[in-house]
Amino acid sequence: MSRPTHTARLTRRILLSEPAACFHLEFTVPELEKFDFEPGQFVSFLAVDPAGKQQTRAYSIASAPHDNRFDVCVNRVEGGFFSNLLCDLELGQGIAFHGPHGLFLLRAPLTDSILIATGTGIAPMRGFVEHLFPEDGGDHSQGRRIWLVYGTRHETELYYEDYFERIAATRPNFFYFKTLSRAQGAWAGTRGYVQDLVEQIAADHARQWVQEPRAVDGAMFNIHAYICGLNEMVSANRDSLKSMGWERKQIVFERYD
Repeated sequence: MSRPTHTARLTRRILLSEPAACFHLEFTVPELEKFDFEPGQFVSFLAVDPAGKQQTRAYSIASAPHDNRFDVCVNRVEGGFFSNLLCDLELGQGIAFHGPHGLFLLRAPLTDSILIATGTGIAPMRGFVEHLFPEDGGDHSQGRRIWLVYGTRHETELYYEDYFERIAATRPNFFYFKTLSRAQGAWAGTRGYVQDLVEQIAADHARQWVQEPRAVDGAMFNIHAYICGLNEMVSANRDSLKSMGWERKQIVFERYD
């Protein structure tokens, strides 16, 4: 069964990191008055490669819903057909896509949540944060505590750093943590892997919950983890949280490989 396709037209391109060749791309969907999706979902772009074969590539949406617009975060890959095609689009140029797709969604009722990402796995997390803490002053977080734990190899790969720090500075229930696995000597921040920070946050949360249990819609207070990145990182965090007594349903994840 064929899926309905639309045309996404590039309206803005921002270089997030020159060393990593990572771009933030903003699109509109001209034929739609509103492009409806849930934060955390993805779109699938379509294009014909030089050999004449139609290729499809999925990219997480890096924004919350807003009119007929959506954003993606793309790393240019040497020799990669789709990443180079997207990064080289001219402003105003269109590309076919279908979607939205995916079940990497915030669970209801919303609980305290740890958002865990590496690399371009930050894309759906940006969508979550934009939805929960709109910059127009609104708030969909319901007072829940939201931690974002972001790990990369180098400081130049901390995508959207200014945005997350701005939200953390203005929203008392949003906390932004970053760690580098291959930090250079000048780096004064946290070093290591995301699961180390996640373990600390989860342990602190568990102690507070025992001391001051709360309820969410009549149920005992809970917490969720949302993990997006490569399989090795996803597995490490799932194993760590399960070893701390977390149930499988509390851990929502999406792998990129």
